[in-house]
Amino acid sequence: MSNPPLSLTVNGERHSLDVPGDAPLLMVLRNDLQLNGPKYGCGLGQCGACSVLVDGKCARACVIPVRGVAGRHVTTLEGLGNVQSPHIVQQAFIEEQAAQCGYCLNGMIMATVALLKANPRPTDTEIRDALAHNLCRCGTHIEILQAVHRAARRLAESKEAQR
Repeated sequence: MSNPPLSLTVNGERHSLDVPGDAPLLMVLRNDLQLNGPKYGCGLGQCGACSVLVDGKCARACVIPVRGVAGRHVTTLEGLGNVQSPHIVQQAFIEEQAAQCGYCLNGMIMATVALLKANPRPTDTEIRDALAHNLCRCGTHIEILQAVHRAARRLAESKEAQR
């Protein structure tokens, strides 16, 4: 007997998927929806490479069963922006050259988006705390910190311009 289809909203699109409810969200995103922003890293929810936003909060997709996000809004890196129109955080990471190997990039960007939504003017300490659970192997920590500050300034400027 097959499982009833699961209904997911990913990057604003509704999907009905015939997948086991206990399948890791990461595998469904990558294999069934061809969304490769979230990366497979450790598979234990410890490195951050698989991070997505679930209802606006950063979460580790490798340890979340897909049934756990049914009825919730999931956003992947692809849902933030694209090459032609990157999200402010993505653009800040590009401008600050805050990536080398790319291992941590997805998690750092997703955690930054969640951080700036909750705290639009974070201090260095608050940024470090928010990103501490994302493993960066190549040491672009200074550039990442600068990118978060740049994104925070840009978001503040865009809010000022909207007033």
